[in-house]
Amino acid sequence: MSTKTIWEIDPLHSQIQFKVRHLVISNVTGKFNKFSATMETDGDDVSTAKINFEADTNSVDTGIGDRDNHLKGNDFFDAENHPKISFRSKKVEKTGDDTYKLTGDLTIRNTTKEITLDVEHGGIMVDMYGRTVAGFELTGKINRKEFGLTWSGMTESGGVVVSDDVKLNLNVEMVKK
Repeated sequence: MSTKTIWEIDPLHSQIQFKVRHLVISNVTGKFNKFSATMETDGDDVSTAKINFEADTNSVDTGIGDRDNHLKGNDFFDAENHPKISFRSKKVEKTGDDTYKLTGDLTIRNTTKEITLDVEHGGIMVDMYGRTVAGFELTGKINRKEFGLTWSGMTESGGVVVSDDVKLNLNVEMVKK
C-alpha cells in the first residue's frame, strides 16, 4: 500500500489562462492572478490524483481595466456574489506515456458542469531549493453560456462580439508537501 502524497500549487510558477474569440477574428487572452490548488496522489503516481482548484474571480486580468471590470460584473463572473471558480476532480485516465484525461466538476456562478481536460505531465524533479516539483499543462474548452456567463453583444453587421467557446490553458507546477 503506497502512502498518500499531498501537493500544493506553486503560484509563482503557474499560470491559469483562458482565451476567447473577439469579433470572430481575433483572440483575447486573460488570466486569474489569485488561485489555489491541492493534489493528493498515491506516492508519486499522478494517475491516482485527486485535485481541488479555486480561482478568485475578482483577480481576472486581461490587461485592460475596463474589460476586467466588465468581466467582474454581473454580465460575466459577478465576482461580488460569486467570488470563486472551483474544480473538483472525479477521474484521471491515462491516455499515453505522459498524457491523461482529467474529468471533474467545474463550478462558475453556482452552476456546476462536468468537464474533461487534456493533461500533459512534464515530469517530476527536485528544484534548486530541494523541493520535489511536478509539472503539468492542462487544456480544454467550455461553453461560457452553460455557466451563466450569457452576456452577448452584436456588431452593426450582426457579428458576435464574444464567442461562447472559451479555451482553457493551465500551466501548473505542484510542490510535494
